[in-house]
Order: sequence, then C-alpha cells, then structure tokens
Amino acid sequence: MKEKKVKNCRLNQVGGEAVLEGVMMKAGERTATACRLASGEIVVAPRAFVSARKKHKILNIPILRGIVNFVEMLTLSMKTLTLSAEIAASEEDDAPSKSAFAAVSVVATILGVVLAVALFLFLPRYAVDGLETLFRVDFPFWLEAIIEGAIKILFFLLYLILVSLMPDIRRTFEYHGAEHKSIACYEAGDELTPANAKRHTRFHPRCGTSFLFVMLALGIVVGVVLRIVLPGDVLGNRLLYTGIRLLVLPLVVGVGFEYIMFAGKHDNIVTRIFSAPGLWFQRITTREPDEGQLEVAITALKYAHIDAFPDFDRDALTYRPKEKAEAPAPAPEGEPSDAEATEVPAEATETPAAEPSPESGDPAGTDDAV
Repeated sequence: MKEKKVKNCRLNQVGGEAVLEGVMMKAGERTATACRLASGEIVVAPRAFVSARKKHKILNIPILRGIVNFVEMLTLSMKTLTLSAEIAASEEDDAPSKSAFAAVSVVATILGVVLAVALFLFLPRYAVDGLETLFRVDFPFWLEAIIEGAIKILFFLLYLILVSLMPDIRRTFEYHGAEHKSIACYEAGDELTPANAKRHTRFHPRCGTSFLFVMLALGIVVGVVLRIVLPGDVLGNRLLYTGIRLLVLPLVVGVGFEYIMFAGKHDNIVTRIFSAPGLWFQRITTREPDEGQLEVAITALKYAHIDAFPDFDRDALTYRPKEKAEAPAPAPEGEPSDAEATEVPAEATETPAAEPSPESGDPAGTDDAV
C-alpha cells in the first residue's frame, strides 16, 4: 500500500524580506527586523502585526484575501525599509529625524508608483505601436496583448539586471538569499545555524519576485481576454482601456496570491513547471550570502517565531533608539549658564568608583519586547 505523504506543518509559517543591512521576518502577528550595525553588532526591532483578515473574517474569502494581503505587505514593506534605514543611521551623530525618514519614504513611494505606471502600462503600449509602424502591419488584438505582455516581462528583467549592478542593491540581494536559505532550513526541520542554512537553496516558490512574475503572466491572459471581449471603440480609447486594466488589476493580484500560496504548499510537476520562470528570476534578486548575513537572517527568524523558539534571548538583542541629548539653552547676557552656575571644584566631586552590585539589573531594561 502506498504510504500517505505527511504534510509539513512548518510550511507557510514564516515569511520575510531583505532590508538595508538586514532581514525582516514575520511569523504570525510578530515581525522582527534584524540589522547588523557598522560595529558588527546585531540589533533587532520587533513590531506587532495584526492582519485585517483576522479582525474581519469576510476578508478571508479567496481572491479577496490576496488583495488585502498585497496592500498590507506593501505597507509593511515600506515601514520596514524605513525602520532599517533608521537603524543603519542610528550610530551617526547627524542622523536624520524620523519625520525626515517618513518624508523620504513618501517621496520614494510616489516616484516608485509613477515609474511602475510608466514602465508597465504606457511604455509597452507605445512599444507595440512602434513595432506596428516599423513593420507596417496591424497586429490582431490578441497578438497585441501577448506582445505587450512580453515587453513588460522584458522591462522587468532589464530593470532587475540594472539595479543588481549597484553595490548596495547587490548586498541587499545577498540578504535576500540569506532570508530564503534560513526559511528553507527551518521548513526542512534542520537546526537553524549558519552552516546548516548555507546548504539550503536560495530559491523559494513564495518569493515576491515569483509573485511579480505570476502577475505579469496573468496580465497577458487578462489582456487577451479583454481584447476579445471589449468592443473596438473601447480598445481604441487608450485612456479608457488603461482605466479598465487598472480596475482589473486587483483580480490579477488576488489570483496571483492564491497560486503562490498553492505552489508554496504543493511540490509536484505542475507547480514546478509554472514556478520555474519565477525561480529563474530569483537568480538575479538573490545572491549567495556569507555566514554573517545568514546569522542576521536566523536571528530575525528566531526572534519573530516565539512559538518555535521560546527560549531565544530576545531582550539582549532588542534595538533601543538612543536618546539625543538636547543642547542647553543659551543664558541671557550677563547671567551664568546652567553649567557655569552649577560648576564646583573638581576635588569636591571626586568620589571612589562604586563597585557593581551582583544584584544590579540591566540598565537598559529587561522587558521582553515580544
């Protein structure tokens, strides 16, 4: 008799993303962003995360849950990137304020949306028009959709290749590989150590890179259907057609989410075939990490997944922003400043150094952040 395959209960328990000099891991309602400081120290910033799907059960309907998840993960990603930038700059005396980081994040988000709309909505359409003019042909509507979709995928590929040439992005891609390897090591049931994680694959079917490719592929299918269903006068109105494509985009996101979750739980010939292109793209967005980067990813995973690692020492790693001392206000002319008014002879203030008490606690506080 054929043995029944045992389901791996660790699948889909942990997710994450690479950030600036670190990795964010999410397990249940907890996230942990681990970053390595310039001093070599690893610090972790924990955050609580409760999905709207848990508060409102109706949002767990298939397709709809994918749309909600996409919005939530996009928001979480931006907040996490801003947080990692704050941590990276925390050791600098002239580090920008949180409001400055927030403003930069908003500007970056707006520019990113504008770039995405230009690259994946307008430019491919104009490229198809250019090909028709160049070859003096009128492509059938369905063929236009396929060519337009192929151009979008080409733009996506070229974009990834170009940004991967930047040293900082390349290093972030190494942390991306560390995130995948650490999750793969955990899901395989191996002990979470840098040496063990290094042996695992850096490609994962639930990766955001694969999700983006799935969306682009589904976009081709939707484009073909729309060109068959919609009347010619609607297709000829470029602005109206673009608006319809935007309205259909949430459906594409929802279907793409369902597929990614299915592929993450099922390993068979069908999911391997459909997941292969996304995994190929991960050869660009992930790089082989070193053991130091794997240590950061493992730290984030253990910190976030308190159910699996209840004895992990979280307090020792918790990031606590340094309070910047404010400069004393200048004293009115003719009056001594606060420092001058309280100045006393050095010999009057010299006292023997106190011996530390064995019972003294951690001055930074011992509250568990998770």
